[in-house]
Amino acid sequence: MSAVPLLPASAPFAADEIDALNGVIARSNPEQRSWLSGFLAGLQAAGRPAAANAPAPAARQPLTILYGTESGNSEAVADAAKRAAGRAGFAARLIDMADADLASLKDAGALMVVASTWGEGEPPQRAAAFYEGLLADDAPRLDGLRFSVLALGDRAYAQFCEVGRRIDDRLAELGAERAADRVDCDLDYETPAEAWTQQALQALRRDDGAGAAVIHVDFAHAPAAEAPSWSRSRPFEAEIAEAVNLNGSGSSKQTIHLELSLAGSDIGYEPGDALAVVPENDPATVEAVMEAVGLGGDDGLRATLLAAHDVTTLTRPVVEGYAALTGDATIAGLADGARFRTYAEGRQVLDLLAERPHRLTADQLRGLLRPLPARSYSIASSLRLAPDEAHLLVAPVRWSSRERVRLGVASTFLADRRRPGDVARVFLKPNRHFRLPTDSATPIVMIGPGTGVAPFRAFLQEREAVGARGRSWLFFGDRNFTHDFLYQLDWQAWLKEGVLSRMDVAFSRDQPAKLYVQHRLWERRADLWAWLQDGARLYVCGDEKQMAKDVDAMLRRIAADRGGLGEEAAADFVAGLARDGRYLRDVY
Repeated sequence: MSAVPLLPASAPFAADEIDALNGVIARSNPEQRSWLSGFLAGLQAAGRPAAANAPAPAARQPLTILYGTESGNSEAVADAAKRAAGRAGFAARLIDMADADLASLKDAGALMVVASTWGEGEPPQRAAAFYEGLLADDAPRLDGLRFSVLALGDRAYAQFCEVGRRIDDRLAELGAERAADRVDCDLDYETPAEAWTQQALQALRRDDGAGAAVIHVDFAHAPAAEAPSWSRSRPFEAEIAEAVNLNGSGSSKQTIHLELSLAGSDIGYEPGDALAVVPENDPATVEAVMEAVGLGGDDGLRATLLAAHDVTTLTRPVVEGYAALTGDATIAGLADGARFRTYAEGRQVLDLLAERPHRLTADQLRGLLRPLPARSYSIASSLRLAPDEAHLLVAPVRWSSRERVRLGVASTFLADRRRPGDVARVFLKPNRHFRLPTDSATPIVMIGPGTGVAPFRAFLQEREAVGARGRSWLFFGDRNFTHDFLYQLDWQAWLKEGVLSRMDVAFSRDQPAKLYVQHRLWERRADLWAWLQDGARLYVCGDEKQMAKDVDAMLRRIAADRGGLGEEAAADFVAGLARDGRYLRDVY
């Protein structure tokens, strides 16, 4: 059975009541939830006196809002669009692509799609099956469907908004009518997403007078009644209570354990959620960018660039904008197709400005740069054991390219330029699709090398607090046992207490041949397969570009080996785990 969104911690019930209701909802089927929705709506209506001679309400116009999400951004936009649709007179239903039936779309009438692009032009894991089906040669015709698409992406990647673009094109190829043009959003998606929502709703509205108010209840996907208290534009100032380097003195890396005070914020996160940090740029990089365009010494500009603009990421729009401002044909040529990808490799904004120097005004420079994005970190604590706190695990990113030292914006901001007593501006990024099972007896397997282990510390803190009965198994990896065994004392204590049933480690540099978590999975494949056959839920957190792909490939190999499956059947088995909410990833 597919995973069902559950009541948030902010629901107007006591904690034990929320747990009880979530237990019922998680075990219910769509027919039971539909009956319960209608029953409660009727009960609510029965408690109100009927208005004398009240006209029968007109039927609302049906609208399907389909979303594909990895980190939760698309789901949040779709939630907001559903609320807006209700106010505009639509009877909107919200569907995760993981639960979507492609054939039923032809009868939807009106469709809004919110789709994220992941990595280099890939769909979110939960949306992969729907996406592949839509692009397949045997996809059903969709004549009569009217639609609009919002695409979310990151201009730092060459295949910017590729998934949304291909969905938009494919819907039209299958006979659907584009009611409103696709909008492509960078990381600062909130304002354009809101504008798209209004434009799409207006374009999709029927002209037959439909839209009178009726009762519409949808508990299965009900979002919070109010917008979050804290956001990118209004972050909470969390005091840093503690900052500790978890790596030993002989380590080749640094990993900072941060403890942030959330006192007074009313931020009620769940294990599996992330905390987004609104960083500031490296002052030396800001100064170098200003000097490159002849604006050194402008204090007002410096303050703006430090806090509000991305001065590092070199995107095609930056190159195109710089070419337009300067009239430099050589710069314009750098933005062309494959040439841009070759040029941008290893370069940042400063490289472009220094290699092709031109003077700009302060307004021109600000207009050239995109807003500075927030950076999300998986929360490494549970509110049950650390009230009013959120713990983060931060690995500062530093590297060299083209004879310049490069710094990760958010990671070095937290590691190098913030100390206990300072504040970090934060807001909550819920991740509804990376949560512990409602039934604590369900076995769980956690795979988290490096900083990817952060949410699993939160999981085990939570399980300790609630007295979870189910088995738990952690796979952890890093470079060296002696220097890089993050949270070692925590894991050892939980193993002794039985909160953690089993742990396997892979330290890549403690032997001549590199050893990673996927190799441990293969070594333990018989036991891992038995856990999966017993209903275990599998979690993966960490690097998407390499680790997550290697783990996914290893799971398919294990399914083939232990299940006696062919290559295609093994891939279907792993995809089935994801569809059933038993294979969950939080990758970046």
